[in-house]
Amino acid sequence: MIDHDLARLYKVPTKALNQAVRRNERRFPQDFVFRLTLREKNEVVTNCDHLKLLKFSPVLPYAFTEHGALMLANVLHSTEAVEVSLSIVRTFIRLREILSTNKALMHKLAALERKIDSHDEAIRDIVTAIRQMMSPPSKPARRIGFHP
Repeated sequence: MIDHDLARLYKVPTKALNQAVRRNERRFPQDFVFRLTLREKNEVVTNCDHLKLLKFSPVLPYAFTEHGALMLANVLHSTEAVEVSLSIVRTFIRLREILSTNKALMHKLAALERKIDSHDEAIRDIVTAIRQMMSPPSKPARRIGFHP
């Protein structure tokens, strides 16, 4: 999540949120928070209409991972921060459930696809055998018995 969005959730100015992060650098390693590059910032502004004001900002925004967003609650110390951190935890739990459900569904679809492929081959073999049985023999069968 972008610092601007988290600041709105935590009901603090973006500047105050970023100051709290800078004051507590040890709590925010690179896998919790990182600064966007200019190219990433432009892409985010292009894709997210609610960030159009960010386009004119000379400062590159911070991006927070799930853990960074939760760490903000420990740094900001407000009732909003506690409630938002609980909402964030619940949201990420729900996202994981959705992803795991989708993974299971993808595995089932792949298995079904393999099964259908094998059925297709079996059906093709059956049709070929039926066609062979339906086609007349190429030369007449030799009569059985004594021929004068």
